[in-house]
Amino acid sequence: MSDVLTSTVSFALSQEQEQIRQLARDFAESEIRPHVAYYDETQEFPHEIFRKLGEIGFLGILIPPEYGGAGLGAIECAIIVEEIARVCPAVALGVAAHNGLCTYHIYRFGSDELRSKYVVPLARGETLGAWGLTEPGSGSDAGAMRTVAIRQGDHYIIRGSKNFITHGNVGSIAVVMALTDPDKGKRGISAFVVDKTMPGFYASKKENKVGMRCSDTASLAFDDVRVPASNRLGDEGEGFQQALAILDGGRITIAALSVGLAQGAFEAAMRYAQERVQFGKPIVEHQGVAMKLARMNMEIEAARLLTYRAAWLRDQGKPFRREASQAKLFASEVAVRTAEDAVQIHGGYGYIKEYPVEKYWRDSKLLTIGEGTSEIQRMVIARSLLGKV
Repeated sequence: MSDVLTSTVSFALSQEQEQIRQLARDFAESEIRPHVAYYDETQEFPHEIFRKLGEIGFLGILIPPEYGGAGLGAIECAIIVEEIARVCPAVALGVAAHNGLCTYHIYRFGSDELRSKYVVPLARGETLGAWGLTEPGSGSDAGAMRTVAIRQGDHYIIRGSKNFITHGNVGSIAVVMALTDPDKGKRGISAFVVDKTMPGFYASKKENKVGMRCSDTASLAFDDVRVPASNRLGDEGEGFQQALAILDGGRITIAALSVGLAQGAFEAAMRYAQERVQFGKPIVEHQGVAMKLARMNMEIEAARLLTYRAAWLRDQGKPFRREASQAKLFASEVAVRTAEDAVQIHGGYGYIKEYPVEKYWRDSKLLTIGEGTSEIQRMVIARSLLGKV
């Protein structure tokens, strides 16, 4: 009992983590905020911003220094993504996908040869990465995958397509899931590193999205792409389990992105509510608005705690699948509610592009869909509770 009474729980970040937060915030304010509206309007990918992100180590967050990365953990990754999303969720989405999906997948499951060849330039930001699981007829149901990889000697021939791929156009390296044994369904999926120097691998349709507009989203086509067998990640049939493991980590970064988006929308709403006068006083002094802001703040703090808990578990090497799904589910739905409330507080001004909240609103919805829909997160949590994960 005395051990319990004298034990402590700290919610404080370390000095290094606070410095990382400040670095990320300063970068977002100085290098991203002045250009947010331009990139949203034009849908142009912000190459220069990503070049600078690579220079400060934000494109190899989870990768050890010997492979060109910053050697940081999941909590630091969440902090960085959150701070960037507070200013521009679309840029944060690219940072999250590049770090947590393609780059980390190759690092975790690739050979030393693949790490040296592909992870180093990815972590340094010399090139961008994509991650291909979703197909036109295969979203939440990965078992409906149609892309195949046919073994021919010491190569595979990959044939098929992927869609809704972040960095599909601008990325030159991709991790691609394909069926090496179609009769086994999900157990016949394998993962490969494919790059655009390989003939027959190219981006096709670029999506015109409601939100996250400067985040490059496109389809990928594989027209009998000849890939060395040494580019396979792990053994045949391990691709689906690898993808689940990568998505677990990716859901923490999407939760962090959601927290950052919600924080940015809340701050904009708070500023406006203090400045806007109606019926003789700032609208923040009207109970209806004040109560809305109070709920927004409470939910953001709760989402942040769930996100950091999941990140902490990952850093400790403990199981975190359920906690990652809880964080992603709750934080993404908080982001949608907060962004919508921020628009409502702005009234008519919230619906025009002169104010930032309409962009937070448009950007928010993707967070309840990408890297596993809210419905899939509830299934993951329920299966975990029943001991089926």
